[in-house]
Amino acid sequence: MNILVTGGAGFIGSHIVDALVESGCRVAVVDDLSTGKFEHVNPGVNFYKVTVQEPDFKEVVAREKPGAVIHLAAQADVQHSLQEPQADAVINILGMINLLEACRRHNVGKVVYASSAAVYGSPIYLPVDENHPLAPQSPYGVSKLTPEHYLRIYRDLYGIGYTILRYANVYGPRQDATGEGGVVAIFTDKLLKGEKPFIFGDGGQTRDFIYVKDVAAANLAALRRAEGITLNVSTGCGLSVNRLFTMIKKATGSGLEPVYRPPRPGDISHSYLSNEKARGLLGWAPRRSLEEGLSETVEFYKGNS
Repeated sequence: MNILVTGGAGFIGSHIVDALVESGCRVAVVDDLSTGKFEHVNPGVNFYKVTVQEPDFKEVVAREKPGAVIHLAAQADVQHSLQEPQADAVINILGMINLLEACRRHNVGKVVYASSAAVYGSPIYLPVDENHPLAPQSPYGVSKLTPEHYLRIYRDLYGIGYTILRYANVYGPRQDATGEGGVVAIFTDKLLKGEKPFIFGDGGQTRDFIYVKDVAAANLAALRRAEGITLNVSTGCGLSVNRLFTMIKKATGSGLEPVYRPPRPGDISHSYLSNEKARGLLGWAPRRSLEEGLSETVEFYKGNS
């Protein structure tokens, strides 16, 4: 099967590409390298330095003729979306429209879309399942939700299949500790450098931390299953930022303590997602414990420090 991965040089995308190549798929990658890194691109793929919102993207689809697209290319920083909401929308919303138009013109059968827990906003119950009300609290949340509606419209009008995967907080090797870097990457990077990391708020806020290779496995399963379905990709468990820090501190062997700062606008206090639907419809479940995932992540950063 021919698969095109947008954002395939990025943290999550590069792991998905590796898994696809290992499974025997023919893979092409589109990435503008604004946050992705070329050294993370699997050498066995065709690579195009293109953004999904530019006209050249349609030429890539025409050339590669993929049977499916896994769409990860995005502006993924909540704080940046608050500062530059228009730029956020251009990439996340207009990029999806351009992608879907390319899929329509060149008979792509399916899109697997990387959405986000940010579409739910502040949970009114936990764990958050796929029927939870959608009330994003940042431009980023809006720009991740809007493409979900376009996917449904293009399926109804043009027969393009889709599966929507709403990710919890993804962590693991290759995550950038700068820019839109997640808290695991930031804590690990700081502690290994002998610097005290910041915790925004009191650290009691909880998140659902899912290992990147488990996310990759969910994407591969979604290529052939869960047609027209929206699924959470998560562990189903919440962990406080304070507890996470303690675990990373132990894994790195650091004796440092964090510096607490005021909460940031747009941050949600508690969030973890039910994964029961993904378990049933994808035949998927997270395989790595948090301890195992953090250990692999810390070893990666030690080898790249």
